[in-house]
Amino acid sequence: MTQTIARYFSAFNAGDITTMLDCLSETVSHHVNEGEIRQGKERFAEFCAHMSRCYKEELTDIVLFGSEDGARAAAEFTVNGTYLESDEGLPEAKGQTYCLPGGSFFELQDGKITRVTTYYNLADWMAQVSGTSDRA
Repeated sequence: MTQTIARYFSAFNAGDITTMLDCLSETVSHHVNEGEIRQGKERFAEFCAHMSRCYKEELTDIVLFGSEDGARAAAEFTVNGTYLESDEGLPEAKGQTYCLPGGSFFELQDGKITRVTTYYNLADWMAQVSGTSDRA
């Protein structure tokens, strides 16, 4: 099932929301780092459209892990991004760039992703886009 996850991330990096959605079950459950759980492809598509408007991101250093039965997978990666448009409740966007570690966890059934859970350090991101990060 890691091929489904690899296809999902390849589509993410290409900005290909249609292919990302094709990797998902109709009833996908999307758990984000901060915020509510989104249910279903339509809500996931809305989230992707919002993210594409506010952020330009590329994931690098992707390492995939899969359970022997193919029902679960995980990925560790580096998020390289540019903050394009101010997002509600967050600092003003001025084209700031950021780089931070992230990870995702997946449940899969019949070759489709049924759950996506994504984690990153929001405080690190906030410091980077606010110009208060001590990252070298």
